[in-house]
Amino acid sequence: MAQLWGGRFTKETDQMVYEFNASIQFDQRLYRQDIEGSMAHVRMLAKQQILTEEERDQILEGLAGILADVESGALAITSEYEDIHSFVEANLIGRIGEVGKKLHTGRSRNDQVALDMRLYVRAEVEDTDRLLFALLRVLQRIMEEHVDTFMPGFTHLQKAQPVTLAHHVGAYFEMFKRDRSRLHDLRERMNYCPLGAGALAGTTYPLDRDYTARLLGFAGPTLNSMDSVSDRDYVIEYLSALATIMMHLSRFSEEIIIWNSNEYRFVELDDGYSTGSSIMPQKKNPDIAELVRGKTGRVYGALMGLLTTMKGLPLAYNKDMQEDKEGVFDAIDTTKSCLALFTGMVDTLTFRRDVMEASAKNGFTNATDVADYLVGRGIPFRDAHSISGRLVLKCIAEDKALDDLTLEEYRAECPAFEEDIYEAISMKTCVERRLTLGAPGEAAMREVLAKNRAYLECIGINT
Repeated sequence: MAQLWGGRFTKETDQMVYEFNASIQFDQRLYRQDIEGSMAHVRMLAKQQILTEEERDQILEGLAGILADVESGALAITSEYEDIHSFVEANLIGRIGEVGKKLHTGRSRNDQVALDMRLYVRAEVEDTDRLLFALLRVLQRIMEEHVDTFMPGFTHLQKAQPVTLAHHVGAYFEMFKRDRSRLHDLRERMNYCPLGAGALAGTTYPLDRDYTARLLGFAGPTLNSMDSVSDRDYVIEYLSALATIMMHLSRFSEEIIIWNSNEYRFVELDDGYSTGSSIMPQKKNPDIAELVRGKTGRVYGALMGLLTTMKGLPLAYNKDMQEDKEGVFDAIDTTKSCLALFTGMVDTLTFRRDVMEASAKNGFTNATDVADYLVGRGIPFRDAHSISGRLVLKCIAEDKALDDLTLEEYRAECPAFEEDIYEAISMKTCVERRLTLGAPGEAAMREVLAKNRAYLECIGINT
């Protein structure tokens, strides 16, 4: 059992206690961050003349060798080590001897793991942002291609007013844009270096924390050593951002599931992103969308789990905080895989324009426009609303659309109707008359698409 402590103890740790306490089985994924953090720490120690340049170079060479061997598969991370820190340090000492024992000068595992986790989350935030950006590009393409694809807009899952597919997809574009904004805010807030905080009260060594922070790409060092080792706010914020991303993916997935049903037939799923039935040969199931919807719950669970873990912890570090990793790693893996698969699924969807437009017509989505037509002829809106409602009732009884009524049938309800009612309630007219910014009308949508294109020119999370 490779441990970094033991002088205080007179007998070996019970094996079951050791295994319960150990974290190597999950924190091994932090090996790169642990080694890179150690390299920066050693460079700073040499700059401050706490280590000699020769000692620095020996340690750096040893750490670089460990990193290369782990990544090539020549060196395995095994359960004989308590955690990733023990693995790195023990292997370093095994390779370069006594000088390897100086690596941990001026450092505690508390600020070390705080650094590793912060470096890891920062990189994952940037990776998640890249996946969101890829999804937004696909959504923008769909919007560009479907400015004139008419479909029903819904409230309460009831057909409400006609919109376009570009407008509907644009709602999700805005959601995922906000998700990127949250990630950007999180990265700015978390980008401070905890290394040098020690166990909780700093250190007596003359460390240059600003220098270490610069080496690792941080904006600066953290300003309170107790908070440095006990802060997991950035992990909770990231989980919250991931949960919100998954909520948005789940909402979109739900709509694709509905649109894929025989009752709607708005979309055709690509064979590569759907599955069949073992018994029913006609089936083409939206399994990816359903799994994205289902996996949302496990990301929510990770957020609630860590909030619950942290809620009663006194300052500073407590072993409970080791529980910040497994749920977080799973939530990150889940969200990233869902983003990648969902993007591929949406990118290969076939949208059935004719079915969408027919659905908008047959759902009386132009009933409000009938009322607006009458208002334009001097009828009070409340009366116009009532007249339009009676016409809808007539259509329901006779299995017709509003477009199918004759002019005589319109005028039987109100003599203000003229021949131009048909043009006024066409899907094209209903949509294009809605010209306020953010509405589905073509002019308004073209303006939004231009803004989207400008937004997408700024690729990275730091732009």
